[in-house]
Amino acid sequence: MKQANLISALSDRELADIDKEIAHAPYRCAVAIDALKIVQQYRGWVSDESLRALANYLEMSAEELEGIATFYNLIFRKPVGEKVILVCDSVSCWIKDSDKITRQIAEKLGIGLGETTPDGQYTLLPVTCLGACDCAPVLMVGEKLHKNLDGDKIDKLFSAGDSAVVKLGEEP
Repeated sequence: MKQANLISALSDRELADIDKEIAHAPYRCAVAIDALKIVQQYRGWVSDESLRALANYLEMSAEELEGIATFYNLIFRKPVGEKVILVCDSVSCWIKDSDKITRQIAEKLGIGLGETTPDGQYTLLPVTCLGACDCAPVLMVGEKLHKNLDGDKIDKLFSAGDSAVVKLGEEP
């Protein structure tokens, strides 16, 4: 694929935002993580086509950028729901029964870890650590961290009604 075709896979808004980051960096590939996050912000995930275009734009190989994208668990390489539920499965959370919390959420949503609800609203993903071990177990939805979870708090976060989560993201 020609270079112009690769770059055209990125929108003008994406390129403008990436260029703002590049302006503050010593070299183009130094903004790889920020650029991946920008693409994901606009698209919800980073497709293979977007990754190749971005690698070309940052003057690095697609393999190098793929290594970065797959190292960071908050860069999504396949489509996810509108809201991503990150359930911490660190040792601290596990000791405090995060596995029970995860099963309860999966049952309420009707999906397993790594899956997205049929309506495309929610994706349930494990995450190694959310950095709130003193408040275990925890989960995150978007920018909102939910701490000291138990069965009752999960019930309050998730309300019944067409198996949709209507309060997710609010404080229990």
